[in-house]
Amino acid sequence: MNNNDILRRLRFAFDFSNKQATSLFALDPSSSVTMTQAAFLARLAKDDDDDFVECSDTELAAFLDGLIVTKRGLRETPLPAAAAPSSKASRLSKNDILKKLRIAMSFQEQQMLEMLKLGGTELSKSELGALFRSPSHKHYRACGNQVLRAFIKGLTLTLRDEMNEDNPTG
Repeated sequence: MNNNDILRRLRFAFDFSNKQATSLFALDPSSSVTMTQAAFLARLAKDDDDDFVECSDTELAAFLDGLIVTKRGLRETPLPAAAAPSSKASRLSKNDILKKLRIAMSFQEQQMLEMLKLGGTELSKSELGALFRSPSHKHYRACGNQVLRAFIKGLTLTLRDEMNEDNPTG
C-alpha cells in the first residue's frame, strides 16, 4: 500500500470533497505543504494514469496532521523543540500513519481493536500495543499493509454507517 492508496482510501472513508481534502494540508501551522485541487487530484489518480503524481511522506503527514486538527483542534501548547518533528522529513512508517489516525479519531485500545476486526483482522491487545511502541523497543512490531488496510476498511465501514444513520434519505 503506497501513500496514494492511503490518501484515496481516507478521502473516501471520511467522504471529503476535493476542496475539503485539499484544505487539510494547510491546517497544521507547522506544515509547509501547499496543495492545490489539481495537485490533489493528481495524487488521487491511478498509478498508470498520465497525470499521476506520487504522494510524498511529507504530503501524507501534512494531510494526516490536518485531519487531526479537524477532528481534535489545534494543540493549545506547542510541542517542545526536542519532541517537535525535525525539518528533515523522515520516512513515514505505517505505524506512524496508524498512530496519527488513532490520535485524529481519539480512539482507545478497544476501539482500535474493533476497527481492525471490522476490517477483517483480529489482533490481541499486546499485538496492538506493539504497533505503537518505539522502534528501538524489544517488543516493537512493524505495521504491515494488511493491518493498515484492515484498519482503514473498518474505519470506512463505521464512518459510512454513521453517515447513513445521520442522513437516512440518502
